[in-house]
Amino acid sequence: MNNNLKIYNTLSRKKEDFKPVTKNHVGMYVCGPTVYGEPHLGHARPAITFDIVFRYLKHKKYKVRYVRNITDAGHLENDSDEGEDKILKKARLEQLEPMEVAQLYTLSYHKAMQQLNCLPPSIEPRATGHIVEQIEMIKKIISNGFAYEINGSIYLDVNKYNLKYPYGILSGRNIEDTLEGTRELNAQTEKKSPVDFAIWKKASPQHIMRWQSPWGEGFPGWHMECSAMSEKYLGKQFDIHGGGIDLVFPHHEAEIAQSFACNNCNPAKTWMHNNMITIDGKKMGKSLGNFINLNEFFSGKHKKLHQAYSPMTIRFFILQAHYRSTVDFSNDALKAAEKGFAKLMNANKTLDKLTTSESSTVDVDKLESDCYSAMNDDFNTPVLIANLFEGVRVINLLNDKKEHITIKDLNKLKCLFNSFVVNILGLIDDSENNSGDLTNDFIALILMLRNKAKKNKDYNTSDQIRDKLEELNIEIKDERKGTTWKFKK
Repeated sequence: MNNNLKIYNTLSRKKEDFKPVTKNHVGMYVCGPTVYGEPHLGHARPAITFDIVFRYLKHKKYKVRYVRNITDAGHLENDSDEGEDKILKKARLEQLEPMEVAQLYTLSYHKAMQQLNCLPPSIEPRATGHIVEQIEMIKKIISNGFAYEINGSIYLDVNKYNLKYPYGILSGRNIEDTLEGTRELNAQTEKKSPVDFAIWKKASPQHIMRWQSPWGEGFPGWHMECSAMSEKYLGKQFDIHGGGIDLVFPHHEAEIAQSFACNNCNPAKTWMHNNMITIDGKKMGKSLGNFINLNEFFSGKHKKLHQAYSPMTIRFFILQAHYRSTVDFSNDALKAAEKGFAKLMNANKTLDKLTTSESSTVDVDKLESDCYSAMNDDFNTPVLIANLFEGVRVINLLNDKKEHITIKDLNKLKCLFNSFVVNILGLIDDSENNSGDLTNDFIALILMLRNKAKKNKDYNTSDQIRDKLEELNIEIKDERKGTTWKFKK
């Protein structure tokens, strides 16, 4: 079995063998949310994508430090150097303190990620907690001659930088292309060139979030926070930098320029980017006003939704597409994902009911090899899921006694499903029968009373309980090991 992991590197535009900077250790930095609104499907995709990366690297016995930031300052409207801070704007509209807004939506984000069964990162730094580190990095960039001060703001001199380091290596844009797209900014005469970008901004009188610096009161540029925090927790060069494809330019391109200007190196060996989620063929996002937040998915309370969809349905829906592919939202696709997920969970539960034989007619080793091959090929979750459904077919044949399996192979199959379904894909049964201990306890009590009635030959009471549960859409089965139950689909 080929166990070499290959990852598509946006920087080289090809799949590369993964070789960490430090043997058996992985440093991974992922751009987290700007916390000024409820988390939506566009937030779920990068979180789930890099949760899979995190889980699989740990499965492969790497010691992983996963850093994902919270942007709580410095991110201006339209990702530009001008305009209102997104959090400040939200604070003004809701008549709250900016940090109140940041805290409120950080907690919402954490709750949603927990519901989606995303593991928390190793470290989750905030931009406002690392102002000192950002100022120190800016000072070094200035001393290296790649930035200039105008009226209390600091800009990276892209043209001067480009003389020593090629600008645009990640996005494929050159200076001329970038200039063409910034003609409208020519009126902003403060910059030497429209392509220059702010690494520190002077705070206007109405700007509440401001910090002292050698250049006066201001706040860091949006791009600077990630450069400073990734270096602090992962070093000058680390293994993986991840985020959404919309961050390639300008955010990640700017990060690369800042790191070269400061440390003479690219901060990350591998740059990974998940693609967009679209709705009606357009990118889903807050700025476009066409997003559906995750709570609306979970409750079904949105005009575009036909029903509620569980967190695991959403997770499975996203994993059915490769992370570098676009995913288009539709109710039909979500309903199909719901059915597929239920089928996978039911098969996983059926594993415990299978009986063994002296010989196997199924090839578990091939199934295992195919699953690893999928994940080693740039975390190809849709191919992995297709392989797991081949496993589902095998499980159903075994359950129907049309195939046979030894106890050794059955244990291997159970381990395979636990590893890939639960530990790597992070899929857990969130059907109604597992939604709360209270429900489980009540039904367990009812079934105990029914079994007691049967034991006392009170078949009338036993049948009444069964019929009543049937009316409540609860199916019960009397098996050799005892009575089981589930909500009917």
